Amino acid sequence: MPTEPLSLELSDLVTARERIRGAITRTMQWPNDSLSEEFGVPLSLKLENLQRTGSFKLRGATHKIGRLLEQGAARQGVVAASAGNHAQGVARAAAQAGLRAVVVMPTNAPLTKIVACRKLGADVHLCGDTLEVAADEARRLADAEQLAFIHPYDDRDVIAGQASCGLEMFEDAPDMTLAIVPLGGGGLIAGVALALKLQNPAIRVVGVQTETVAPWRRFLRDGSLEEVPPGAHTIADGIKVKRPGVLTRQVVARHVDEIVTVDDNAIAEAIVALLERTRTIGEGAGVVGLAALMQRKIRLRPDERAVVVISGGNIDMTLVGRSIDYGLASSGRLMSVAVTISDAPGKLLALLKTVAELGMNVRHVEHRRGELHVPVGMTEVILQIETRDLDHQHALLTHFVEQGLRVRNLLAS
Repeated sequence: MPTEPLSLELSDLVTARERIRGAITRTMQWPNDSLSEEFGVPLSLKLENLQRTGSFKLRGATHKIGRLLEQGAARQGVVAASAGNHAQGVARAAAQAGLRAVVVMPTNAPLTKIVACRKLGADVHLCGDTLEVAADEARRLADAEQLAFIHPYDDRDVIAGQASCGLEMFEDAPDMTLAIVPLGGGGLIAGVALALKLQNPAIRVVGVQTETVAPWRRFLRDGSLEEVPPGAHTIADGIKVKRPGVLTRQVVARHVDEIVTVDDNAIAEAIVALLERTRTIGEGAGVVGLAALMQRKIRLRPDERAVVVISGGNIDMTLVGRSIDYGLASSGRLMSVAVTISDAPGKLLALLKTVAELGMNVRHVEHRRGELHVPVGMTEVILQIETRDLDHQHALLTHFVEQGLRVRNLLAS
């Protein structure tokens, strides 16, 4: 673990960007009209989900490998530990440099990211169920096979590479007043904060982490890191980091103004919102900044000009549908109700007519008869219904109760 103070000047960041210019994409910074209208301030999205390999991680990995080659320190290849995005960045950067790449991933890493690393030519090892166990194995392989270990965030050259994202943000919006950045180990926010604050110290930088994995929660108040409970789960696996970096802590302490948390419900809603507003997909870790805005976790000043970093889009396809349904349910646009009605001709038709008259769409219908909680002569109908919002759902539930029907909102129970 690095212990020396981090020293990076603006000239260092500019030089780092020049080193990697041909290997990365200058991603779109999209002023989004609908989101600007919703939040009442000009708001742009820095779409790092459109970066090569689908994540900002390629920036830092490419710069680090370039520096290793300059120093003659990667002759046998490189090794990294990652839940996915850093691994893909290292795999691609190593392939471009003609180096062997070994990546160690937790056994529960998203399949999409595992497959992507293998397609990029990396030798993938699955080890343990946490990033910390995978990192220990990666360091063992580094020693055993004389590979250069590339840390995902706690590395001067990696941070300098990630800063290229911040340099682009400032060039595209020099009048920006607020940057909202996902926060895991701290590599991205350290790079972005340096790139912005070294040019305009008045820009406010806000980091966003998940509610269940929030080691930074008290950091800006008293400098302490919060212990992450064993088995803590979040759909934002890319920022599921138990122990932030030493170097990144130095930058966060000096240049980050605020840290907030969001829950998985908000993250799922943000995945849906990004898909609807931009027609692009964001992974859980990638959309936490948008989630924080949607949850009103960040105070916006009247003259604010905000940029939200969408840091990655490598979501497992098996999770996309579940996340969309989760987000729709959380925002009041999907409900599942159990209604007990008489098991007689015409009763189901009347029930469905009520739903239709309220302007709702039935996605799925299921009957339950003969179960102990359903009285003889009655049937329980499970309806999955698309609705406009929570008020729309409340209107339906109220209507059922007024008709004397026994009803349960299954998604609220």
